[in-house]
Amino acid sequence: MNRPRACNALGNVFVSELLDALARLREDQQVRVLLFRSGVKGVFCAGADLKEREQMSALEVGVFVQRLRGLMNEIAAFPAPTIAAMDGFALGGGLELALACDLRVSASTAVMGLIETTRGLLPGAGGTQRLPRCLGVALAKELIFTGRRLTGMEAHALGLVNHAVDQNEAGDAAYHRARALAQEILPQNIPTQDRLEGMAAFREKRPPKFVGK
Repeated sequence: MNRPRACNALGNVFVSELLDALARLREDQQVRVLLFRSGVKGVFCAGADLKEREQMSALEVGVFVQRLRGLMNEIAAFPAPTIAAMDGFALGGGLELALACDLRVSASTAVMGLIETTRGLLPGAGGTQRLPRCLGVALAKELIFTGRRLTGMEAHALGLVNHAVDQNEAGDAAYHRARALAQEILPQNIPTQDRLEGMAAFREKRPPKFVGK
């Protein structure tokens, strides 16, 4: 993700670009692990683009929120394992994007939280549905209701991220740990059609349709 002027905020164009990229990668049989990272130092994703949202009508906001949910669902249903490498702020929809991934790696200096409630909004991208699986219902509700921000280390202690690592000078320690994690996954992830179908069926909670390939 590389939208530096907006701290990778999720606007209409950016969401379209991410959906297009996912559609292309879904058809690429060579993709065996997918990493989400930021090209903007100190930021993973700042969430929904609120400046853009202020210019929308109520109807347009509703449509945009549905598109955000669609993006999160596409990430969650991606046929290969997905890893979020959080080297900076992951706020609101940015954290929900990370929650849509199968695994999460965070730098110690990263800050994350579902901060919408502090702005008079509710989390709407669908990531909150996945939060209780990581934390349990009571703690998930606490984070949503309070809009509390967590460091990478705090998130790891709670089980919100799989790994937390000390940040390096380049600001990409989480990315390098995520790549190492991907390398561990690769030998177990043979890209056969039935294996990919099995993973997709598991994520989509439906019976797999194996074809013997």
